[in-house]
Amino acid sequence: MYGKGPGRARDGRIDVRVLAVAKRHLARHGFDGMSIAAIAQEAGTTRQALYRRWPTKADLAAAAVDGIETPVAPRAVPPVPPGTPDPRAALVAELENFVAGVSRPGRMSLVGAMLQETADPGVVERYRARVIAPRRARILAILRDAQDLNLVDGDADLEVAVTMCTGSWYGRALAGDPPPPDWPNRAAALIWRAVGGR
Repeated sequence: MYGKGPGRARDGRIDVRVLAVAKRHLARHGFDGMSIAAIAQEAGTTRQALYRRWPTKADLAAAAVDGIETPVAPRAVPPVPPGTPDPRAALVAELENFVAGVSRPGRMSLVGAMLQETADPGVVERYRARVIAPRRARILAILRDAQDLNLVDGDADLEVAVTMCTGSWYGRALAGDPPPPDWPNRAAALIWRAVGGR
């Protein structure tokens, strides 16, 4: 329980329920089809309670996006001896982490919701900053480490390589061709070769 100033304390459990429902609705219906009334009903509260916490639908959607967790997948690569950088193993581990996140229920639908023309620009920007940008930055850092160690070509186009890493997953999903269980290792191997990996 928490609150601001005198009066009735605000029940934090409502916030947790509402945000969980809002994430599902945003993924299922997109921003345009997301309904405050439906979210309030499913969360067992009122529209007024939601509006006291989030004055607009965009505020609620942005809060739902902020609450997206990026799970850390177990490493399936052999442990690297301390002090021995292994960017290729790090790339595999990062792609395993990506698969763990994008495979969660509703996550692919949420990606589609962010691509809709009717999506609120502020919510989309929040999603990019919270989910997309950190992932791309981590992959780019791994590939730059590989360049610094002379493990890949110094003039390799790393920006394109970063996009290829996760883009191939989305491409297969859109084609109705589920990626195989060993996709992280296969994708990392292909990217590694494409940037001149040694």
